[in-house]
Amino acid sequence: MSSPSAAPPAPNNLKRIVAASLIGTTIEWYDFFLYGSAAALVFNELFFPESDPLVGTLLSFLTYAVGFAARPIGALVFGHYGDRLGRKKLLVLSLLMMGGATFAIGLLPTHATVGSMAPVLLTVLRLVQGFALGGEWGGAVLLVSEHGDARRRGFWASWPQTGAPAGQLLATGVLALLTAVLSESAFGSWGWRIPFLLSGVLVIVGLWIRLSVDESPVFKEALKRAEARKADAPAERLPLVAVLKHHWRDVLVAMGARMAENISYYVITAFILVYATTSAGVSKQTALNAVLIASALHFAVIPAWGALSDRWGRRPVYLIGAVGVGLWMFPFFALIDTGGFGALLLAVTVGLVMHGAMYAPQAAFFSEMFATRMRYSGASIGAQFASVAAGAPAPLIATALLSDYGTSTPIALYVIAASLLTVVAILAAKETRHRDLADVSPEAEDALPAPVGAEAAAKDARAL
Repeated sequence: MSSPSAAPPAPNNLKRIVAASLIGTTIEWYDFFLYGSAAALVFNELFFPESDPLVGTLLSFLTYAVGFAARPIGALVFGHYGDRLGRKKLLVLSLLMMGGATFAIGLLPTHATVGSMAPVLLTVLRLVQGFALGGEWGGAVLLVSEHGDARRRGFWASWPQTGAPAGQLLATGVLALLTAVLSESAFGSWGWRIPFLLSGVLVIVGLWIRLSVDESPVFKEALKRAEARKADAPAERLPLVAVLKHHWRDVLVAMGARMAENISYYVITAFILVYATTSAGVSKQTALNAVLIASALHFAVIPAWGALSDRWGRRPVYLIGAVGVGLWMFPFFALIDTGGFGALLLAVTVGLVMHGAMYAPQAAFFSEMFATRMRYSGASIGAQFASVAAGAPAPLIATALLSDYGTSTPIALYVIAASLLTVVAILAAKETRHRDLADVSPEAEDALPAPVGAEAAAKDARAL
């Protein structure tokens, strides 16, 4: 399909849309990654103190994985309402849910105060985080993709993706600062709460920016088309049903594409805090500093990879990342084993640069796979269902492999296997770089629900 001939949006308006998506995703990923870092550093002692240290870390990562289990549910719920009510309303709700849960974690009593109730409360709040993040990603990337200039969609849509390293940078930076200025006992006693409580301030800023943007024009146009045919009875009532009927192959491709991207990221940024400190003898501060610097470089390369996907195509850039991260795994662990900061920094930086080649084109790639009024559901389902099998158990599996074998070899093979799976998925995919997001096949259009009028919209809003 050819690119649309409509003129691109005004640069200032597009930059405001990008800023709104970026600030929101940064805050949400800050909240999500903050938990992962705290799980590796202190949650094993605060919420699972009766366990062996490594077992406590495993239990801590298990609550971390629980958040991923809620992400597909969030994708289904937010995708459904996002395809009926629009992207903007759901993005505001996801930000409120994520920020509220993170702030509440900062107020939680620990095991020493309330016993076994502490990890239960922690798990519940982690579920809320996962649910919110499951709905955030799809809406944020679609808002930019559907507003943006089709010729540079890969570049503009990659900016919400930088919210992940920005959130990681912010979370790791706050933790690194606190561990540097506080004693270990002070950090374990009360210092760990500060970054969670800061989330409340960040959410206020994010809401102010996010409420100022307009709904996606592509979505508005899709609703107008639906109004013109609303007398016809819809074949199916749910966007999910339409996605599984017309885009099941695209959902499988998206899930396969996520395997190497998701698994490698959590091994490189979360599990490394365990491996470097327990097997390589690196201090917590040194490991955090390496992730901090590498995350800044990760942030910088994502838009560059996104721009290259506009020139070369989504598939070639994605393949570079999938193959690259697989080939890097054995050098990655070998460099960490030296115990030197320079080697550790090189290991993480190269790993994240290769990850960026997958993550950058992903937003435009997944958006271009689906018809407009099932795009929120389709992109979210493909991305978030894969996270249950990929990112959720990655730190847990890596920690268990380290515990059982005492070496990094099986962990490297685990990531390489994920890379091979992603390569197969990308080779099976179609190139989407020139696809018009406003173009919908008649079959897909007929399968969509009738347009949401004022009464139905109000009913859906009350259901939220």
